[in-house]
Amino acid sequence: MTDPGPDTEGQPGIASAALFGLCPKCGSRTLFGGVAQFAPRCRVCGLDFSSFNVGDGPAAFLTLIIGALVVGLALWLEVAVHPPFWVHVILWVPITTFAVIWGLRAGKSALLAAEYQRKAGEGRIRD
Repeated sequence: MTDPGPDTEGQPGIASAALFGLCPKCGSRTLFGGVAQFAPRCRVCGLDFSSFNVGDGPAAFLTLIIGALVVGLALWLEVAVHPPFWVHVILWVPITTFAVIWGLRAGKSALLAAEYQRKAGEGRIRD
């Protein structure tokens, strides 16, 4: 027999929760209280977001991935067009800032939604 998995009736999927900052329980856009900071709880359903342990896992991967992409694109632009330095500053600083903020929001949202849907928690030893 196959396990039907967690009950996700009426709840957003991990991808939509990550892209739009949706509460994993009710689907409203109440996950964030700041730019990349979770709100203390959902204003609609009351789900306590502080009980989830997302941590800083997405930040390390985003730094490496976005950094490698931006450096690669900047080097390509320099070799192909050789623009003045100010073009690099005007182009890459906003792109990097936007990519990091959006990536942190999406990564943290995805981890919180996955933790909620799988009912993850601390391990417990059975008697």
